[in-house]
Amino acid sequence: MKSKGKLIIIGGAVDKGSFTESSFDQDVSKNMNFFETGILKRIIDESKLKEKSRIEVITTASKIPREVGPEYAKAFRYLNATNVDVLYIERREQASEEEVLNRLKAADIVMFTGGDQLRLSSILGGTKFHDILLDKYKNEHFIYAGTSAGAAAASNNMIYQGSSSEALLKGEVKITSGLGLIDDVIIDTHFVQRGRIGRLFQAVVGNPKVLGIGLGEDTGLLITEDKKMEAIGSGLVILVDGREIKDTNLTQVELGQPVSINHLVTHVMSMYDTFDLDTYKMKIHSSQYV
Repeated sequence: MKSKGKLIIIGGAVDKGSFTESSFDQDVSKNMNFFETGILKRIIDESKLKEKSRIEVITTASKIPREVGPEYAKAFRYLNATNVDVLYIERREQASEEEVLNRLKAADIVMFTGGDQLRLSSILGGTKFHDILLDKYKNEHFIYAGTSAGAAAASNNMIYQGSSSEALLKGEVKITSGLGLIDDVIIDTHFVQRGRIGRLFQAVVGNPKVLGIGLGEDTGLLITEDKKMEAIGSGLVILVDGREIKDTNLTQVELGQPVSINHLVTHVMSMYDTFDLDTYKMKIHSSQYV
């Protein structure tokens, strides 16, 4: 059965300025660039009650949650969302508190901020909060939105460590279990700016059934029915398909040695392009051949 919820994953470090700056209102055209290109607005528009939807900003991944949370809440309010709050979950036992669970049950949208995705999986994984999150996503008109760490943690398989410069050396990429909202993909963020294509290649060559998704900054994917992906935002989404790999030296080389891959298929998506996870077919919105 297809999930009724929607998944919006964002590459992170978005061009939004700082909402804590005193000059925010004076420089609104600059500071709102990211939001007006559509990602946060799209989150609101895709939700059940639009601007009246109950939104919880979840800062668990961040080491500075008291700064990050209010910034996102202010951003949503600027876009006329009137029912926004920040849900601070900093310890594992908090993820089973009745007040926290009731707030999650009442939410139409959860927005997971950036930080360290291992904090998300280790603090929330296997808790009552996690169970309710998965149930709501599967059975309700509910949106899970996540940026950076919040995006990386959305899938079953999650990259949690791996340097960009050494990522195509065997063993440099570390993978664990994420929050499990979507199967058979693995997500990397800050993708273009931090040169992380090598580590996504290695993640895919180790399990070619998994589609690699690399999200550029100020870029996202809207995923509906567990299969329909639409690129949103101003940057690029890189998809890495390992199903047609012909050869690799992955199992032959020692740890720390370079990995070779023959015939790894990639796709590049930009705004409004779509990709179907069932058929693996991509449709370019403004194709020159239409």
